[in-house]
Amino acid sequence: MMNVIIDKDAGFCFGVRNSISVAEELVAKGENIKCLGQIVHNDKEVSRLRALGVEFVSFEEYKNLKNETVLLRAHGEIPETYEIAKQNNLKIIDTTCPIVSSLQKKVLCSWEELSERGGQIVIYGQKEHPEVKGLKAQAGGEAIIVNDINEIFKIDFTKDIHLFSQTTKNKKSFENIIRSIKIEADKNSVQLYSNSSICRQVVNREVSIINMAKTNDVVIFVAGKNSSNGKTLFEICKSVNEKSHYISSVDELETNWFKGIDNVVVTGSTSSPLWLLEDIKEEILRICI
Repeated sequence: MMNVIIDKDAGFCFGVRNSISVAEELVAKGENIKCLGQIVHNDKEVSRLRALGVEFVSFEEYKNLKNETVLLRAHGEIPETYEIAKQNNLKIIDTTCPIVSSLQKKVLCSWEELSERGGQIVIYGQKEHPEVKGLKAQAGGEAIIVNDINEIFKIDFTKDIHLFSQTTKNKKSFENIIRSIKIEADKNSVQLYSNSSICRQVVNREVSIINMAKTNDVVIFVAGKNSSNGKTLFEICKSVNEKSHYISSVDELETNWFKGIDNVVVTGSTSSPLWLLEDIKEEILRICI
């Protein structure tokens, strides 16, 4: 009989888990709670929370709210978000991840220091990711965003550089970016300061997923389509085990993935709820009977 297990280290990271817990508590108390943006990059979890009574609003909608209670998710926000709250008498429930909050302060301090001598802030991350938008705003909107080595041409290698990373990026990829930037910086005797800002929980998930991929025949990797962390971790998973499949819901499972297979592991990103992984495990067992 085929063995199907759930990765014991899978599930939400602390920041996401805390945001969701706070939202659930507020709804349970009967509060009319609005959340700025998706609380997590997982459509199934967002749908579950919406069914409980959490209302999700865009930034444009947020700007027009008055006298409301608004939850800020773990990703962190731009300064304008807090200014609008003061102007519109909004009660803010701030669940920004402490790791992200700390990183924002570091970026702000670096920007204030570099502004005096014409240096530049560089952030390794996805420019449309909410966390990266928040970090860029700490540098007066002037930070340079690079998502891979091919984009380091955006950097001015005649000026000092302070380099930071989106917290959910791959550690090895960040190290490669640092090496590439350092080579160019050294050519011009430019100072490079890099800050290891990748979340330790994300790094630990990488190790866990590699072990799961090595010791199982098939890996079912569960994450939202827009999950940055999910895409990063899946790339690692796929590099270790070619029989790795990225899905976001039970409906995406294919029976032929499990023909002649003995061991299957269900795992996912730090934005994937355990209840969804459990549902997928049950469906695998059902379709393979």
